[in-house]
Amino acid sequence: MKRKIAILYHEKQREKELNYIVDCYAEYWREDGHEVIPLFGVAQFVPADLIIVHVDLSVVPEEYLDFARRYPVVLNGAVRDIRKSTYSRLRLKPGDPYEGKVIVKSNYNFAATPERALGVALDPRGVSASFFWSPQDYQIYENPQAVPAVLFDDSNVIVEKFQPEYVDGLYYMRAMLFVGNHVTCSRVSSREPIVNFSTLVKMDRVEPHPDIVKLPKAMGFDLGKFDYVIHEGRALLLDANKTTGGVSGPSSPELVAARRYRAEGLYDFFQDRPDSLDTRSPA
Repeated sequence: MKRKIAILYHEKQREKELNYIVDCYAEYWREDGHEVIPLFGVAQFVPADLIIVHVDLSVVPEEYLDFARRYPVVLNGAVRDIRKSTYSRLRLKPGDPYEGKVIVKSNYNFAATPERALGVALDPRGVSASFFWSPQDYQIYENPQAVPAVLFDDSNVIVEKFQPEYVDGLYYMRAMLFVGNHVTCSRVSSREPIVNFSTLVKMDRVEPHPDIVKLPKAMGFDLGKFDYVIHEGRALLLDANKTTGGVSGPSSPELVAARRYRAEGLYDFFQDRPDSLDTRSPA
């Protein structure tokens, strides 16, 4: 049965180029004969079988979530706030008994770049020194005492224990992408302690850690990307993103196959969903 799929973007995204992984998935859904409708803002209701809330802000305005509830199936409709302070287990506060290295990050997704792009203000109580332009601006300190005290009180940033995955001179970060029960995971390495695709040395496909596999359902996510490390045997979530971007550029056959595999996870939402995620490699 062919379906109608709506993707709900922020109203200001109408004026901007769309370069998200969901737009890549949408091409596969169209290839399979489904209709995909982009919606910008909540002014007009267009009937559809399913809607994906894809508002690229760390805090989704309540009117978007209310609008999405009008549809029979809502993906990511329970994910309102992805600021790191809502889920971080590494967060430090003044006086916490910890003496190791710490990292100071933006509390917002991707250093609040989406907020700046859409003209959405951050908490005005924050200080100018806490304004990061990209994750490369995040700061590592030798201990909590070295962190300027004002940053602990700034809601625009978060101070966390720095507990990296470091092996044989390389830092690692793992990225688990998922649509429903279809999950893939990659491990990115870097010589720099701030690991992302801009500092990449190499990338390998790996099996996702079972503790991280459980998190999407627990956190109300239906699709997205979770970044994590394995530090001293423990899987530590670093970032939870519902609007993954950066899909331009050349694609290898393996990457195309992984995206197609994840895209097909959407179809499980039109029938009874299994209890556990499918982490098998794509064919």
